[in-house]
Amino acid sequence: MTKPASPPKTFEAAVSELETIVRQMETGSLPLEQALEQYQRGTILLRYCQDRLGAAEQQIRILEGDTTVPFQPDDSGTSGNVPKAIPPEAEMP
Repeated sequence: MTKPASPPKTFEAAVSELETIVRQMETGSLPLEQALEQYQRGTILLRYCQDRLGAAEQQIRILEGDTTVPFQPDDSGTSGNVPKAIPPEAEMP
């Protein structure tokens, strides 16, 4: 039995490791025991990523005061939800 792997240092590190695991498992060349270990590690990484994304989403909701709007691209192909720049003459003194 191998020692438990350390937790990922960052979200990006977790995604990278998860991608590596998926590639290894897709080849089908891992021995059964190693495949099971990698599967277990992958589920841990997946939960970590989901938790981090959920926390980021919650933080965005707090910062925006729960006023997020669905993404709707405009005719230019960009988000119609992007705030327009305020012209300098409209700024408050």
